[in-house]
Amino acid sequence: MTKHSGHGPLGEKVNYPSQYDPSCLHPILRKQGRDGLGIDATMPLPFAGVDIWNAYELSWLNESGKPQVACAEFRFPADSPNIIESKSFKLYLNSFNQSRFRDASAVQQTLAEDLSAASGAEVQASVFTPDRWGEAYQIAKPEGECLDDLDINPCFYAPNAELLEVSGDAVYSEILYSHLLRSRCPVTSQPDWASVEIRYRGTKINREQLLAYIVSFREHDEFHEHCVERIFSDISRRCEPEFLAVYARYTRRGGLDINPWRSSDPVFDPPNSRGVRQ
Repeated sequence: MTKHSGHGPLGEKVNYPSQYDPSCLHPILRKQGRDGLGIDATMPLPFAGVDIWNAYELSWLNESGKPQVACAEFRFPADSPNIIESKSFKLYLNSFNQSRFRDASAVQQTLAEDLSAASGAEVQASVFTPDRWGEAYQIAKPEGECLDDLDINPCFYAPNAELLEVSGDAVYSEILYSHLLRSRCPVTSQPDWASVEIRYRGTKINREQLLAYIVSFREHDEFHEHCVERIFSDISRRCEPEFLAVYARYTRRGGLDINPWRSSDPVFDPPNSRGVRQ
C-alpha cells in the first residue's frame, strides 16, 4: 500500500503573506481563451459583459490593530486584457489580514487600484461592512423556467456546439436556466459548479438539446469567464438569436465566487443576487 506524506492526499501547504502584498495577483490574458472561440483580439468584442466577483472573507486591522471584517464586490469589465487567477486573488485578499488601514474606504480604494492595474482596465470595488450586509446580499433564484427536469440521455461530457438546435419560424423571447453547469479549473482540475441563466429572443431553441449542451461542459477544463463566453459564442453561431445574454453564477471556493455575464445588448445589467448555493 502506498503511503502518503504527512498531509495525506491533500495539497501542499501554502505560505500566506502576512502583510499587504499586491504582487500576489497573477493576471492571465483573456486572449488565451478567446483565440479558441475565433474572437479576433484586434476587433471589437461580439458581446458586452462584466465578471462580478464576491469576496466573503475580507479582513484587515484598523489603526489600533483591531481586526475588521467585511465582504466585497468586484466588477471586472469583459474588455479588460486580463482576468485574475482565483488562487492568487485569494492570497492577495489574505495579505490584508495583518495590515493596518485607516478605514474601509481606504481598503476599497487600495483594492480598486491594485485590481485595475493587474487586469489592465478600471475595476469597480465595493466594500460592505457588516451593517450593510442586509442590503448588499439578497438570495434569489434565477429568473425564467428551469430546464433540469427535462428527460435527456447525455452522451457528451465535453462542449459540443452541434447539440444546439432551433425549430420553427416563430420568434420567441424567453429566459431559461439550469443548475447543472459544471466545468473544471484548468489549473487544478477541481470542479466548478454553477447555475446558468440564458435569455434570448429569436427562433425557438430546443430545450432538451440546450440542457444536453450545458451538461456537456461537465469534464471540460476552462476558466469561468471563458466558459460563459463559449456558451454565448456557440448559441450565437448555432441559433442566431436577435438578442442573447448568458449569466453564470458559480459557487464559491476559498471565500470567492465568480459570476460572469455576456450580452449582445450592452444595456443589459443583471442584479448581483446570490444563489442558494453561494
